[in-house]
Amino acid sequence: MTYLPPGEGWLYLAAVLDLATRKIVGWSMRRSMRAELTCAAFTMAIQWQRPPPGVLQHSDRGSQYGRR
Repeated sequence: MTYLPPGEGWLYLAAVLDLATRKIVGWSMRRSMRAELTCAAFTMAIQWQRPPPGVLQHSDRGSQYGRR
């Protein structure tokens, strides 16, 4: 997760990286750094990649990655 200064305020960007291919497989941008930001990026990654059962997701365990 990172933040960008687009002109007024901040724009937050969350990305999901596939460690096997080193490609971004899901991303999301929002005006606030809430759980919805990371959930949207993760949902995009799942929909695009269709991972098999048992695949692991690792995060830095920041508050945005916790349960809603």
